[in-house]
Amino acid sequence: MNIKEVTNYLEELAPLNYAEDFDNVGLLVGNYQTEVTGILVTLDTLEETVNEAIAKKCNLIISFHPIIFGGLKKLNGNSYVERVVLKAIKNDIAIYATHTALDNSKNGVSAKMCEVLGLENTQILIPKKGIIKKLTTFVPIKNAENLRNSLFNAGAGDIGNYDKCSFNINGEGTYRGNENSNPVVGEKGKLHTEKETRISVVFESKNEASILKALNKEHPYEEVAYEIITTENVHQDIGMGMIGELPVEMNEKDFLSFLKVTMKTDCVRHSELINKKIKKVAVLGGSGSFAISNAKRAKADAYVSADFKYHEFFKAEKSILLADIGHYESEQFTKNLLVDYLTKKFSNFAVILSEKSTNPIYYI
Repeated sequence: MNIKEVTNYLEELAPLNYAEDFDNVGLLVGNYQTEVTGILVTLDTLEETVNEAIAKKCNLIISFHPIIFGGLKKLNGNSYVERVVLKAIKNDIAIYATHTALDNSKNGVSAKMCEVLGLENTQILIPKKGIIKKLTTFVPIKNAENLRNSLFNAGAGDIGNYDKCSFNINGEGTYRGNENSNPVVGEKGKLHTEKETRISVVFESKNEASILKALNKEHPYEEVAYEIITTENVHQDIGMGMIGELPVEMNEKDFLSFLKVTMKTDCVRHSELINKKIKKVAVLGGSGSFAISNAKRAKADAYVSADFKYHEFFKAEKSILLADIGHYESEQFTKNLLVDYLTKKFSNFAVILSEKSTNPIYYI
């Protein structure tokens, strides 16, 4: 089994096109064709992580955070990033990162937080834009049904809880082929009018390649006319953060104590207590201050995330309890999620949960 087989399966959970534009996800070090001897799953890739991979005979590290984030201009070993990359290369160890691709997955980081906290009736907090595209093409009426079905089978036409969605208009198309053409209908050099169906279908951007392959395979014309646009529609099952409900409401102090124990953190920084019952809870793994307004609009009683700055706690405005549990602490269960997911597919293969804590923050 090579690395590409592993990452193909991983990208069913967290397609790389789900990642934010600023991010650096995918295979950062190594070659997709390398045969895998073992997989080590970690939150961060540090030198000690590479040492652990070497000791456990794992030549693929699946990391949540990317070790290479900005551009590397030199590899002299003068920073921890350079030293990690150099050590991985010297020992033929590949490094793959999921980061915001997994953040935006319906079954990703925030979903795992919800599971650990026991939240019910969960949904995406900030549905993602730019994921839904629309294909429009034109085909002879007699070929329309077969083409539609091929597009559906390739992943087109899914909208929320519905599938096989399309819009169709019948009309007339015209064309004239030159001397090098080989028209399926009509004659070269002569203007031809054909009764056609205009078919429009939406699709997730991750399916674009397979949909275009189906279009060109099933369409009868020598030259296939089509257009693809990115829509402004959001995808309700893809996006940052989640919101759900506790099985039983709690008072604020009990909820904060519950957070501290359940999320295994030594410190919970929080906004002013306002004597509010906590039932509806929003969560977002990692640095989540950008979503405070989203949590408030969603009528959350509490918002659990990390890396809130001093002035951002004022945004609570006596309407919501903001709880900063720490960056590492909010994402710590992500590696368990990845191990469980990979083990289901590769049950006879070494998928190992890293024993090393990579949390760089300590409390006294």
